[in-house]
Amino acid sequence: CVPEMRTRTKMKNVASDRARRENVPRHILFWFFWSGSFYYFRTKRRKKMKITLKDGSVKEYASPMSIIDIAKDISEGLARVACLGEVDGEEEDLRTVIDHDCQLNILTAKDEKGLAALRHTASHVMAQAVKRLYPETKLAIGPSIADGFYYDVDPATPLTAEDLPKIEAEMKKIIKEALPLERFTLPRNEAIEFMKEKEEPYKVELIEDLPEDAEISFYRQGDFTDLCAGPHMMNTKGVGKAFKLMNLAGAYWRGSEKNKMLTRIYATAFATKEDLEAYITMMEEAKKRDHRKLGKELGLFMMHDAGPGFPFFLPKGMVLKNTLLDYWREIHKKAGYVEISTPIILNRKLWETSGHWDHYKNNMYTTVIDEEDYAIKPMNCPGGVLVYASEPRSYRDLPLRMGELGIVHRHEKSGQLHGLMRVRCFTQDDAHIFMTPEQIKDEIKGVVHLINQVYSLFGFKYHVELSTRPEDSMGSDEDWEMATEGLRSALEELGLPYVVNEGDGAFYGPKIDFHLEDSIGRTWQCGTIQLDFQLPQRFELEYTGADGEKHRPIMIHRVVFGSIERFIGILIEHFAGAFPTWLAPVQVKILPISDKYADYSKEVLDKLTEAGIRAEMDTRSEKIGYKIREAQTQKIPYMLVVGQKEEEEKTVSVRSRFAGDEGASSVESFIESIQKEIEEKNLRETVKADEAK
Repeated sequence: CVPEMRTRTKMKNVASDRARRENVPRHILFWFFWSGSFYYFRTKRRKKMKITLKDGSVKEYASPMSIIDIAKDISEGLARVACLGEVDGEEEDLRTVIDHDCQLNILTAKDEKGLAALRHTASHVMAQAVKRLYPETKLAIGPSIADGFYYDVDPATPLTAEDLPKIEAEMKKIIKEALPLERFTLPRNEAIEFMKEKEEPYKVELIEDLPEDAEISFYRQGDFTDLCAGPHMMNTKGVGKAFKLMNLAGAYWRGSEKNKMLTRIYATAFATKEDLEAYITMMEEAKKRDHRKLGKELGLFMMHDAGPGFPFFLPKGMVLKNTLLDYWREIHKKAGYVEISTPIILNRKLWETSGHWDHYKNNMYTTVIDEEDYAIKPMNCPGGVLVYASEPRSYRDLPLRMGELGIVHRHEKSGQLHGLMRVRCFTQDDAHIFMTPEQIKDEIKGVVHLINQVYSLFGFKYHVELSTRPEDSMGSDEDWEMATEGLRSALEELGLPYVVNEGDGAFYGPKIDFHLEDSIGRTWQCGTIQLDFQLPQRFELEYTGADGEKHRPIMIHRVVFGSIERFIGILIEHFAGAFPTWLAPVQVKILPISDKYADYSKEVLDKLTEAGIRAEMDTRSEKIGYKIREAQTQKIPYMLVVGQKEEEEKTVSVRSRFAGDEGASSVESFIESIQKEIEEKNLRETVKADEAK
């Protein structure tokens, strides 16, 4: 303190001398001196703010700093591409000022969350473009989504596909203007009035649903202002040039069929044009593989207005479905599972005990029988629990693995229905494992190995997520902590990489989700393992332990395919309808060159059928080239061409989807070869079109 006091005294004397020289009133000069010195010494003594970056390095600042200014301090290049910041794990706008020690991760469009912020900003740019072109349009919501973004709008006159290029052109102008996005807030009442003045009824409704004391945030960019929580890019130029408007669709306001149908503009945006072009190529390939289109062309399934969301499987589709179910039964029998079947309709009391009535009722179909409430099951687990409780159990009976291919019904909104991917009735390949606490890890490992076996068979890569306790859950903190740790430790012992998906567990327990990647890079969530302490407690399940006392079992819920119907949809698109031979509804097509060889062709057909091979014969009076092209269109793995030479030599001329012309073969040799391929469930790659010629 002494040196500082001396400095202060010296400064005071200098100030006094200067006041006399320049005729400045001393009391004014002293006021500036004391306030300035107070700020100086306060700043000098203030502890510096420490910002720990992703790489572990630490930046120190003497005063609060915005995230964008910290980015500039690190690198001007980083600041140019920054999209948002993560402060102690929480997403924050680049404008956010940090005034305390924290961990900071500055995200760019190369990061999933950073790309989401870019796309969210792009949705605002799209909305601004729509309002400029069609001022009478009312705006609803415009979030970023997995593959891009959308905006729901209510135009005065219907929008068509021809409007999309105009909107894109206007977006490019707005991006070029580099309009700053400025965030401001208003109290709820003022926010409502603000949006009423702008004649935006959907925004008003959204604000009115918020609490009375809520502070509402907006983002302004030039002449356009939108209700939004953020985060966003610093200006419209940050959206870049790699964006495209994809298509239009209908969407009910707030997802309810009771509300008005709005127009949804789907779009996407990426960090680079290369990424955008790759995505567009993938989407074009996805259109060719659309399971709804191929399902109709290949005669696999149909949908009908008599039951929206309820699929009809056609004969070939049933062959495909039953082949999958046979495989499921085969591997589960080897893994020590027993199969059960439980009723589709059960009474309300059961669903109240299980917790579904309170947590899932809006997705359940209900009915009344003998003046008592019943529900059509949306899940198989309560039925499995009743089977367990049907007789006394001992620790010697555990683990008890019970599988069920149960038909379940769930009420999905009509706007969410999509072919086999989102239906209201489906077969779930459930299994419920009842076990002791000591058996948890081994059972989870066993399920993981089973799921890996199945996905590897179809050529799927996958990644794993650990989903933790949601807000709408039941059970104690201790049970949830034990269950989550059980899943986590099993994954770590297996050495299986995973990411944590906070708050996305089932209402009764945490889960491991398997997200598989198909042949064109899309991901699908199928397999899941859920660890449940709650249902055994709620149904008072017991087993007699080695100590002669009663104990509570632990329960695993798990699926491999998930929904059989959805998995078939995924397989159709994954293989583009060209299924591996063991799975193909028709494995061989016999093609007689003319009617003269029909008898020998029938003889070949009988031998194949007797050998358990799914075969058909094309008896039409068409040229052989036409028959071959038809078989190729139907994605048949093998074609056997039969003519005079083949009849005389008792052979067949083999053409395959995999290698084109494979030459002549005896019927017996061909049967032996294809039986081996089917038994081993081989995946042969399909030959390219030019090679087939």
